[in-house]
Amino acid sequence: MTKNSTNLRVRLPALMFALEVMIIVLYTVFVTYDDHTNALLQTNMTKPMENAVYQDYPFFADIQVMIFIGFGCLLSFFQRYGFGGMVFNFLTATFAIQWAILIQGFFHFYYDGKIHLGVINLINAEFACAVVLISFGAVLGKTSPVQLLVMALLEVPVFGVAEWIVVKYLKINDAGGSILIHVFACYFGLGATFILYRPSLNDGHSKECTSYQSDMLSVLGTLFLWVFWPSFNCALTLRGDDQHRAILHTFIGLSASTLTAFALSAMLNKNGKLSMADVQNVTLAGGVTVGATVDMMITPAAAYALGMLGCTACMLGYKYLSPFLAQRLRVQDQCGIHNLHGLTGLISTVAAICAILWASEETYGPSLYETFSYRAPQKGDPRLAELQELIPGLKAGLGRTAKEQALYQLAALGSTIALAAVGGMLTGLLLKLPYLASPSDEFCFDDELFFNVPADYNQVPGAQDLGCTETQDKQQRSRFRGDVLRKYTQECRPFSKLVTNG
Repeated sequence: MTKNSTNLRVRLPALMFALEVMIIVLYTVFVTYDDHTNALLQTNMTKPMENAVYQDYPFFADIQVMIFIGFGCLLSFFQRYGFGGMVFNFLTATFAIQWAILIQGFFHFYYDGKIHLGVINLINAEFACAVVLISFGAVLGKTSPVQLLVMALLEVPVFGVAEWIVVKYLKINDAGGSILIHVFACYFGLGATFILYRPSLNDGHSKECTSYQSDMLSVLGTLFLWVFWPSFNCALTLRGDDQHRAILHTFIGLSASTLTAFALSAMLNKNGKLSMADVQNVTLAGGVTVGATVDMMITPAAAYALGMLGCTACMLGYKYLSPFLAQRLRVQDQCGIHNLHGLTGLISTVAAICAILWASEETYGPSLYETFSYRAPQKGDPRLAELQELIPGLKAGLGRTAKEQALYQLAALGSTIALAAVGGMLTGLLLKLPYLASPSDEFCFDDELFFNVPADYNQVPGAQDLGCTETQDKQQRSRFRGDVLRKYTQECRPFSKLVTNG
């Protein structure tokens, strides 16, 4: 077996069994049940309905749907890479969650020599998994399952370090994960795809096209993500009014971005038609844009405006920024994650800074120091005792001012981008090593390389078949000049032979 072979018969089983043995050993040594799971800690005074599972499991179930069905369907938009998009998502997500339970456990749930496991650990692990799947979008169709597992193996610890720094030391407000999840995942993925740059793909690829069926399946994934996104944004917010606001703001932001996406899609299309690429992705922008402010008193109108703003930035990013990144900066962002997660995450960060600077007791009352817990008075401050009379259980904070907290938000953004970009580039270097079954340029976006495909697979019309109509071909030729690497295309992209012989 040559080092550049794409045969998985030895490579994939060897890696998988090695990872499973590692996980079994680490689980055996370090993982135990938490207080809500351990039978030894249950007594006749225990109230079963107060068990954390009844609070946490509904969010866990919703996020499961997003991870395995939402992302899986969304990534299966290529007509010849539907198996790869959905199945590799399944494989990568399953391992990433197992691995994140350990990595995040050591950082956040480790005491008395053990990682204490409950449903809340699974929710946090799924957030780490979402990071990996977003980054996966940047290299979709250009990597093997072996490479994707290695990427997850490396990305989860880097994310764990970034999360630990931001949560333990910088202590920011980011309930919906716009900074820690979306921005980190974006720049990690861009760092990796920068190193894995393939010059020939800048001219398009014969199999880099969609079909009626693949677009329908992809938009189904969009709908699953859209419906369950409020659970994603509010899962770790404070119970009560904070969580209630998070649900409202997420729905309002998503609704605004959806309407704006339809309007802009028709307006920016020369033929005045809607693009399925826009429906599949740009409609989700509002969920990211409200993320960092999702539990704050920003008003419903502001949530709506953020949804519109995020959608507009996302749409323009697909149309103008993605081609520029590919042609000038060697960043082939296959799914346009910089538009849907990077730009919107940056907007969300700015919005959060503004919301923090404007937050006052006039707007929040004493609960200001619950929503912004790090602004609560320090231990020993007489003001803390006064507030605890109004809000029993209020914990001492760090006594930060609004300006100080805003600066910490900026510091968190900078450190997150730096760690993600460096980690992504180092991971990309490792993914270029031989024996990882990397597909050649010819077999990118092709299920046949790694799957036993059904008999009708070769009957699927591809770009090299003359199944694209003359109208589609003309549209793609015009887009070819400036929009070669737009994330998802409704029609087949031209390739060099068609351009030459056309």
